[in-house]
Amino acid sequence: MPTSVSAVDVVDGEVRELIRRRGLDPFIDPAPIRLLVRDAVADYSERSLSSTLPPIGDPETVVRDVLDRVAGFGPLQRWLDDPEVEEIWVNEPGRVFIARRGRSELTTTILGAGQLADLVERMLRTSGRRIDMSTPFVDATMPDGSRLHVVIPDITRRHMAVNIRKFVLQAHSLDELVALGTLPAHVARFLEAAVAAGLNILVSGGTQAGKTTLVNCTN
Repeated sequence: MPTSVSAVDVVDGEVRELIRRRGLDPFIDPAPIRLLVRDAVADYSERSLSSTLPPIGDPETVVRDVLDRVAGFGPLQRWLDDPEVEEIWVNEPGRVFIARRGRSELTTTILGAGQLADLVERMLRTSGRRIDMSTPFVDATMPDGSRLHVVIPDITRRHMAVNIRKFVLQAHSLDELVALGTLPAHVARFLEAAVAAGLNILVSGGTQAGKTTLVNCTN
């Protein structure tokens, strides 16, 4: 077996074959996939002790990496799962940025061009949207409520550009916004009365200002 092949690569291939044979869909019903991956990692770990298979290292890390590949969004999944990350954008496959507490930073995540296109296709799958030369840019909502924006060449110069604004809900009611110090109590009561009276309310603000959270808290 080539030395460039890792334990994650081998388990990934085995899990994908099992998924295909059993007719499972990782995005519709992820629970059986998690069990399948754990069983596959345990089986691989046992086989690797008496074979030339690449060493598995930390089984939990392998389980997570394989799950990210087959039932998540690959290397981007770690940022989607991080509650502190508010936004993710990819200017080119080798430059993946995140925003944390309003500050942007370049990550060490590197994607292949084909890998990025595959991830975008998966992200768009549940939205029913598509992106191609006839529709070179698209806005869609991901299953967790995050907002996805994708643009492809020739709208962009060379690479597909991807932006994900995560849906980070930190409050579920106006009272929680008051407790967090976001709203004064009298403003919260005024908003409640305005909603109850059916008045028109204009909510405006910059990116990540909390517009969606405020609207959801008034429902």
